[in-house]
Amino acid sequence: MDIFLYLFFFLHPAAIQVQITPAQGEISVGESKFFLCEVTGEVKDIDWYTPSGEKILHSMQDLSVSRSDEVTSTLTIYHANVDSAGIYKCVARDGEKEAQATVQVKIFQKITFQSAPSPQEFTEGDTADIVCNVVSSPPPTIIWKHKGSKIQASKDVRYKIMANGHLQIRGIKKTDEGMYTCEARVMARGEIDFKTMKVVVNVLPTIRARQFEVNATADIGSSALLACDADGFPDPIVTWTHNNVVLEEGDKYSLNEDGSELIIKDVMKVDEGDYTCIAKNKAGEKSQEVSLNVFVQPKITYLNNKTAIEFDEEVILTCEASGDPTPTISWSSESKIFTEGETFNKPVAVFHARVSSLTLKNVQFTYAGQYLCIASNSIGQDSQSVYLEVRYSPKIQGVVASYTWEKNPANLSCEVDAHPEASVVWFKDGSHLPSANTTNVKIYNMPTVSYLEITPESQIDFGNYNCTATNDLGSESKEFILIQADVPSAPDIQQVEPFSSTAMVEFKEPDSTGGVPVLKYKVEWRFPGEEWARKEYSKDDGELCSNIFYLGFTFSVSAGSSRLKGCLSCKHIHKTEHMREPSAPKLEANVADEGNSLRVTWIKQDDGGLPIIHYLVKYKAKHVPEWKPEIRVPSLSEHTTLNGLAWNTEYEVHVVAENQQGRSEPGIVSIKTAAQPTAIPGSAHGGSGLGTGAIVGILIVVFFLLLVGVDVTCYFLNKCGLLMCIAVNVCGKAGPGAKSKDIEEGKAAFTKDESKEPIVEVRTEEEHSPNQEVKTPSSEPNETTPLTEISRRPRL
Repeated sequence: MDIFLYLFFFLHPAAIQVQITPAQGEISVGESKFFLCEVTGEVKDIDWYTPSGEKILHSMQDLSVSRSDEVTSTLTIYHANVDSAGIYKCVARDGEKEAQATVQVKIFQKITFQSAPSPQEFTEGDTADIVCNVVSSPPPTIIWKHKGSKIQASKDVRYKIMANGHLQIRGIKKTDEGMYTCEARVMARGEIDFKTMKVVVNVLPTIRARQFEVNATADIGSSALLACDADGFPDPIVTWTHNNVVLEEGDKYSLNEDGSELIIKDVMKVDEGDYTCIAKNKAGEKSQEVSLNVFVQPKITYLNNKTAIEFDEEVILTCEASGDPTPTISWSSESKIFTEGETFNKPVAVFHARVSSLTLKNVQFTYAGQYLCIASNSIGQDSQSVYLEVRYSPKIQGVVASYTWEKNPANLSCEVDAHPEASVVWFKDGSHLPSANTTNVKIYNMPTVSYLEITPESQIDFGNYNCTATNDLGSESKEFILIQADVPSAPDIQQVEPFSSTAMVEFKEPDSTGGVPVLKYKVEWRFPGEEWARKEYSKDDGELCSNIFYLGFTFSVSAGSSRLKGCLSCKHIHKTEHMREPSAPKLEANVADEGNSLRVTWIKQDDGGLPIIHYLVKYKAKHVPEWKPEIRVPSLSEHTTLNGLAWNTEYEVHVVAENQQGRSEPGIVSIKTAAQPTAIPGSAHGGSGLGTGAIVGILIVVFFLLLVGVDVTCYFLNKCGLLMCIAVNVCGKAGPGAKSKDIEEGKAAFTKDESKEPIVEVRTEEEHSPNQEVKTPSSEPNETTPLTEISRRPRL
């Protein structure tokens, strides 16, 4: 049997068997995979064939075949793609014997996000197409989510999932911004993948000018601020243009951090115009125009001095000025302002835009001087002076007559007004001064006056003198007179009022001063038969008062100038009065600062020939009959102050002077005190009102007393408070609300008057009403026990 089998296998060799592992193959696109072909039996060749039947060589692209031993061969597919799918065949050969096996390779596309960029930006209001390009085999199902919630296009018409898987949002809003999820699913494989992307919604800028027109002043070194406020997302960048030129920061322009504010430095007229503010971001740009109005302060550009000759028909002064708004031009001279229009023989002012002329008719020498041109507009003014020079012949002025006496120098003043300056000469009796034989004459020439100093030596030096002034335009002469001065005439005594020791003299000035002003008066008086007493008084004294201690006296008055003494008046004989009481003082009263005080001052009159001892002051309100106590004031005092008077009340004040002969008649004055003010005068300055410290102290005391009152109330009513604590802890006593020993013994409480009946009857704990039950000690009331019927009995 064994031999038979041997012969069978030897004569009939075993058949070849081929097996491929794995038997099936699924490869994702881009992946690599190998297949092992195992042969049973002896073979010479093992070959692989592509699905198209092409034998795979060792070096084919993306395909590789390798034989590791006599019975195995490996097929490797690298980076599989869709074209790699099909049935691959492994064939084993040995001579005429052949065997083969096949394996089907399937290529599938995994979920792959080809394009799902993040972030994706859109402009508000546009139709947004959110890109999510996904490939797989079979094609995937796309689901979109926003902020974790599935987007249901069927419920919101703004959303639409496109055929290519993109999400379309119509009229996208800023609220649509956020994170979106693109989820892809392949049901056949249970495969799922997703991508999250950020969606940004940009908002087109809005821009508004803070001021559509900005005013600035040129040529004064000032700056102008132009500002636009811009909103948008992302934050827009703001730029400025002027005349289509982008403005950049530098010496002329300055920008803030976000560019919203443009500062134009050192504004000039050429800076005027429209400036464009542009706000730009990813969503677009918006612009707004701002106008800069540049005003120019007035500036006088033309004004020249002029020269005219007296009696010319006219002279014209011209003033030109620039500025924006166009300035108005006015003229003035000293305090005079010229108005537009013509008046006969008066200056005429004519105004035109930026130009004004001032025409002076019939030129007079008084027209010479400065004229002010004033150019003004709404933002300022400019002024300049122009000088009008008027050339005229000399004009002589000065006092014609002068008085002096022999050996006393005198000046004749020849005041000359001329342009150009005039030369001055003096003449006497046709002879030029000073002459060779005159030594008592001197001439002092000044620019506008010539002084002729004459010291008369004899009558020949008095008389007429001629002053002649000459310049290029003519000459003028004037006569001056030097007159010999005389003594003043005697004063005319009008009235003499004698007193006990003095006399008041009133007189009229002399009818003639002799050509020289009176400087002083001399008074002489004497007792009959005695020598004259003399005293001089200044001319300014209107009344002359002398101390005379005689019952009868004679006096006279004379006037005198520098060296000339006048005649004495006629002698007058008068008699002084006997020593007597003083005359009433003259009073004056004023309301003092306090308002209810009066300051009374007096002027001493005739003392009656004896010294004043003191003054007596009394006063009263006019509506009451009683006088206030009399006040005695020392004789040297001239005032007193009455304090503490009633407000808004009229007072009558009497002041009496007293000497050894008696009291004078009272000097009387009436005055009303001030109305009472709403606040005490002087309180703001630390017066009689309470100070801040005193008020604070009073408030603290009141607050302390209030606390003590509250504590005492709590002590007596509620058995609490600071006093209760002191009574219990220090004194060992219960408060007045506690049960005392007397109460426990059933005694009654009496008032301080023991004769009265008890206020209330109080029962102890041990006493019970007939209908009460006896309670055990454990049931004794405490702070939380409800009141019994007896304990609720009201107190009387």
